[in-house]
Amino acid sequence: MNVSVKNAAKLLNVSEKTIYRWIKQKIVPAYRVHEQYRFNRAELLEWATSRRMGVSSELLHEPEAEATPLPSLSEALEAGGVFYRVEGTNRDMVLADIAQHLRLPDEVDRDYLQQVLVARERIASTGIGDGIAIPHPRNPVLLHITKPTVTLCFLEKPVDFDALDGKPVRILFTVITPTLRSHLHLLSKLGFMLRNKGFKKTLTEEGSREEIFSALRLAQDELEATRP
Repeated sequence: MNVSVKNAAKLLNVSEKTIYRWIKQKIVPAYRVHEQYRFNRAELLEWATSRRMGVSSELLHEPEAEATPLPSLSEALEAGGVFYRVEGTNRDMVLADIAQHLRLPDEVDRDYLQQVLVARERIASTGIGDGIAIPHPRNPVLLHITKPTVTLCFLEKPVDFDALDGKPVRILFTVITPTLRSHLHLLSKLGFMLRNKGFKKTLTEEGSREEIFSALRLAQDELEATRP
């Protein structure tokens, strides 16, 4: 909880009075520490971006992480893996099964992870439409892991995720990262890749692992080729 009210106001480009009003209205994630309000930087950023607010670039600054190279999406997916016929008849049951599939260190409490994923969905659905969801923790640093992963799961049966388009979800990418920087990087890369027709077609046809990685690498190459 390292962000004060004064700093939060600066990072969100609003007045301190506005911050206190939001705290009173309980619409901004804040914590009472030694009679003062404090904010978690990762939670504050996700809260602000979910409301399409302009934020200061300082909010993205992570000195301790910026020396570490960012992973490609294919590297993160290789680390996280692809799983088929994941079970569950509703959203929470699916997230519970996914939490057991994730390739994480033994010390990670998977029951706690499940609770974190469910809590994130109750704030706002991660269902992005067309039967796809991207579940992830609200605060990526809570799990104390060291390696970023993206895990792709295909459900045995589609389930309701309260997606904006109302369609049930069958394809889930679960993003677990050690830093806010890698979290935002992978979410951004995934968003771009899901606009690629070839990659998305491979997903909707529930391609093999080899087909999925081949389509992803091709999509990444196409994206790189379009850059100036």
